[in-house]
Amino acid sequence: MSQIAPQNIVILISGGGSNMAAIVKAAEQGGWQQKYGARIAAVISNKADAKGLVFAQQHGIATAVVDHKAFPSREAFDAELARVIDGFDPNGQPALVVLAGFMRILTPGFVARYVGRMLNIHPSLLPAFPGLHTHQRAIEYGCKFAGATVHRVTAELDHGEYLEQAVVPVLPDDTADQLAARVLTQEHLIYPRAVERLLAAAR
Repeated sequence: MSQIAPQNIVILISGGGSNMAAIVKAAEQGGWQQKYGARIAAVISNKADAKGLVFAQQHGIATAVVDHKAFPSREAFDAELARVIDGFDPNGQPALVVLAGFMRILTPGFVARYVGRMLNIHPSLLPAFPGLHTHQRAIEYGCKFAGATVHRVTAELDHGEYLEQAVVPVLPDDTADQLAARVLTQEHLIYPRAVERLLAAAR
């Protein structure tokens, strides 16, 4: 019986990485290594002080920093980021690249490199409210419901196939921060679930 190639996952963060932490915990508790041959190969940040790097290191996960400020263009940054990502996979490219609070708009060339294998989570019920300030916009529009969407990444911002969505109510006295906190609890559930579904489908 031939050996199945491992499914390495690389997660990109810019800050605390709470969604990254949720995925790491799900991988550990759900036995992704045993079930799918999948492991979190690395966590990479564009900021050296990202607190999520500490969490990853505490869980024995390799980390790296690619500081976007050190590069003259988005293209140059993305080229180095791709080189670092691919260096964490013996096959040359990881099975999945997971954006978890990675606050950089990626170039079309970078997206094309990982087409079909790069995921993002957005704090709205796409296609509603792409971009920033989603919770405040939902409140201002009088929405009764808000939520989060896991989607494949395309060159167009906050587009791509929807893989998972979660819905939460918008309460009458909600502030943007209160709504964001309620949505975030659901993000931590649906993002690991979406990743695991893709791993299972690839076996």
